[in-house]
Amino acid sequence: MSALDTTSVTCMLPVKDLARARQFYEERLQLRPLGAKPDGKFVYRCGGTELALFPKPEGTKAEHTAISFRVADIAAAIAELKGRGVVFDDYDLPGFKTVEHVCVLGSEKAAWFRDPEGNILCLHEDLA
Repeated sequence: MSALDTTSVTCMLPVKDLARARQFYEERLQLRPLGAKPDGKFVYRCGGTELALFPKPEGTKAEHTAISFRVADIAAAIAELKGRGVVFDDYDLPGFKTVEHVCVLGSEKAAWFRDPEGNILCLHEDLA
């Protein structure tokens, strides 16, 4: 057993505009703020993990999912977030197509959206 398998994890997301990002994460996603850190990060609690937004003038350059939130009912989670103004991405690529914002990927359903800073976020529901 590794010492790391029992520790908590903090996901670090770069943001150009911390105030704009905080508004999205607090109002749209309704994450619970833990507060600012002396180094400029702003931290949220997400279940047993933490999400830290950190100011980075050039923002993000990632073209992959930065965070995926596991939900019990993806359709209900999409409806809830859309009700708060979250816009979901849709795809129509060979072997990768969303229907009502959802793509079935083997053992899970997934839907993607972006924060105002360009970070790609995901909801996923495990299939039985």
